[in-house]
Amino acid sequence: MSSEHILSVLRAPHVSEKTARVQELSNQYVFEVSKIATKADVKAAVESLFSVKVAAVNLVNVKGKSKTFRFRAGRRGDWRKAYVSLAEGQSIDVLAKP
Repeated sequence: MSSEHILSVLRAPHVSEKTARVQELSNQYVFEVSKIATKADVKAAVESLFSVKVAAVNLVNVKGKSKTFRFRAGRRGDWRKAYVSLAEGQSIDVLAKP
């Protein structure tokens, strides 16, 4: 898999309280991914980028929220996130600076 394709599939790690709890309890990591990415694409990208063994991938489509700003209605964009389960003993440092 080329480095351009890897970087187009994986957009960013999703860091929140929920993802930190999931990471500690079940060794899952959450990434924001492309809308057209498949489970196989995400698995190959994570394995080649972080040199780990991926056990499973679950994808979730997140709908954008409707918001109002200065009496104007707007809508945030839809996005997709991936829950990546790693094999036993594997880990990723998602907060490391390149």
